[in-house]
Amino acid sequence: MTHAAPVSPVDRASLRQRVDQALSDFLAGRRAWMTNVDEALVPVAETIEAFVLGGGKRLRPAFAYWGYRGAGGADSDPVVTALAALEFVQASALIHDDLMDRSDTRRGEPAVHRRFAARHRTAGWGGDPDGFGDAAAILLGDLCLVWSDELLHSAGLDPRAVARARPDFDEMRAEVTVGQYLDVLTQATGDTSLERAGKVARYKSAKYTVERPLLLGAALADAPTDVRLAYSAYGLPLGEAFQLRDDVLGVFGDPAQTGKPAGDDLREGKRTYLVAAAMEATDAAGRALLRAGLGDADLDPAGVNRLRELIASSGALARTEQRIVTLTDAALAALTTVDLDTEARQALVDLAIAATRRAD
Repeated sequence: MTHAAPVSPVDRASLRQRVDQALSDFLAGRRAWMTNVDEALVPVAETIEAFVLGGGKRLRPAFAYWGYRGAGGADSDPVVTALAALEFVQASALIHDDLMDRSDTRRGEPAVHRRFAARHRTAGWGGDPDGFGDAAAILLGDLCLVWSDELLHSAGLDPRAVARARPDFDEMRAEVTVGQYLDVLTQATGDTSLERAGKVARYKSAKYTVERPLLLGAALADAPTDVRLAYSAYGLPLGEAFQLRDDVLGVFGDPAQTGKPAGDDLREGKRTYLVAAAMEATDAAGRALLRAGLGDADLDPAGVNRLRELIASSGALARTEQRIVTLTDAALAALTTVDLDTEARQALVDLAIAATRRAD
């Protein structure tokens, strides 16, 4: 039951293709509307189309879909379209996250704020190009969040099902927003405690990536309480494991696969579980080296390698990898506590493996 499937659960039931088609159809309609408002909005439409359709793992719609199916929900295109709204929430979060972190790239392409700053410079417009790029990224991220609502409500679902799902959808968006703020606050205060790192991971990623999408799908299927409880018991530890894998890739990942420069999380000063574990395990000299390097935007490759070696030699990398395994095992165990559709249960097992063993 725990082997990786040859066909990704994101691709079963043609899910990725259907999600992408729903997004493409919706964006085509929004492009037509914006073009009618003003031709100057065409670059906005093009940028969001490229950002939303040009990449992404589609994990959140997959967790929501298989959560829906696991609770006995019948497959339908309106359900898939409604769950595609999660990709607009994700786009909003990433656009804003890149701005807050001053990231240059996303998926190997210029971040949205960098893209619009470059447009300003090329056109020779007045004012500060970077300020323009920042403002554009804020607005495009907000627009994606607005569109997440619109797509959910216009998908063609029974209004009663949408009403059931609405509390989870709203709670998810609130949780990821406060999680983002706690992440920014933690970087500003320099808090390197494991407790704070865990809370940031839980609200910024764990609940938003796995638990809430599952509960959204469960709500659409009108699932009983025991299914919702099992989904939370699966989703919370798995979501944390997903974030821990992200943290490891942020320091040790291959830029060719992650689409981000090597060691970007170190330059951004991310106070992750990995960093907190290293701070706890290393000596005074090691902690001084970590504090000096974290948040240094000019940290060169040699500096990144020194911090990588310190994190690994402190045992923090091994500790984080073991925690990923422990959390994933706990998540998988939760699936055995409730009666679920067999195909969906296996899909959720395979999603857990895909989410925690990824390299991008």
